[in-house]
Amino acid sequence: MLVDTNVFSLFMKKDTSRAALYERHLQGRALYVSFITVGELYRWPFERAWGEEKKAELVQRLRSYTVLPFDDALAWVWAELYFNMKRMNKQMPWPDSWIAATALRHNMPLVTENRKDFEHVPNLNLISEQPKK
Repeated sequence: MLVDTNVFSLFMKKDTSRAALYERHLQGRALYVSFITVGELYRWPFERAWGEEKKAELVQRLRSYTVLPFDDALAWVWAELYFNMKRMNKQMPWPDSWIAATALRHNMPLVTENRKDFEHVPNLNLISEQPKK
């Protein structure tokens, strides 16, 4: 399971009611995050003036996940995805486009709280507790 930044954040923020919605999807499964998610998460201590203890908690939580790195194959998947989304006249925030490409590249479901940014991605196996609009 590729875990989107926003689902990881539910557990980090201890948002137990929303995190509980995703536990059944994650429990007992190998968990992965994209390299982009790591960058997004590492930005938080700077934006929110975290102390060393909170930063250490973030690093510790990330140890439960395997980070899927950038590689040449991922760049090709991202380029094709970007082109196809543009052709369909659909826009995605660039971090989300890399996360979607990572899920496609590794042929794994994406667990996200942000259905609207991913639901138009062709061939993406999307798991979200957010209702379809």
